[in-house]
Amino acid sequence: MDLTNYQDVDRYFTDQLVKEDPSLKELLADNLKEGLPAHDVSPSQGKFLALLTKIAKAERVLEIGTLGGYSTLWFASALPIHGKIVTLEYSAQHARVARDHFKNNPLAHKIELIEGAAADTLQHLIDRHTEPFDLIFIDADKENNSLYLELSLQLAKVGTIIIGDNVVRHGEVLNEDSPDGRVQGVRSFIHDLSTSPHLDSTALETVGLKGYDGFTISLVNSTPHH
Repeated sequence: MDLTNYQDVDRYFTDQLVKEDPSLKELLADNLKEGLPAHDVSPSQGKFLALLTKIAKAERVLEIGTLGGYSTLWFASALPIHGKIVTLEYSAQHARVARDHFKNNPLAHKIELIEGAAADTLQHLIDRHTEPFDLIFIDADKENNSLYLELSLQLAKVGTIIIGDNVVRHGEVLNEDSPDGRVQGVRSFIHDLSTSPHLDSTALETVGLKGYDGFTISLVNSTPHH
């Protein structure tokens, strides 16, 4: 089986099924101009996240890792009129670029961007007894994935969906001796998913415009006592 054309297949599906908003293409071009890393989800993954938001009838989404706001806008597009996405970004530059992208967007009223270290922000949301989220997307520094999962569970409820992105690392996730902190962060995250009494989880490998990667998807079936 010839796998060399998987990027072309992804483009075909994107052209036929995703119907990406032109403003999202402009956003990615602007990210490039601003020197942001090309770590955004692909268009087909963005559409998948939007569909999942609708399937779950989610009204509150938490995103850990904003970058330039590409996935944020996919989520926002799927939320009901009164829906809200809270997105967390550590980098001041990334936050500035994302705010510029949100500023004149008709979905801006659904988006709250909080700048700062995600672990601190998550703890602050917990301390404030923030209303639980229906869907949580973990897509930031992989070294802290386990911490983000632990804190996210305290902001979840039974039925919340938790997605962890970029968990395959081009297959390096199998390397228990990897010197890469991101790989070790993902391995710790996978271990926590597998041993948590509160989560029912699986992982899917993906190929496409972003190369070889994958994501985890978990359903919260109970919440920790705090």
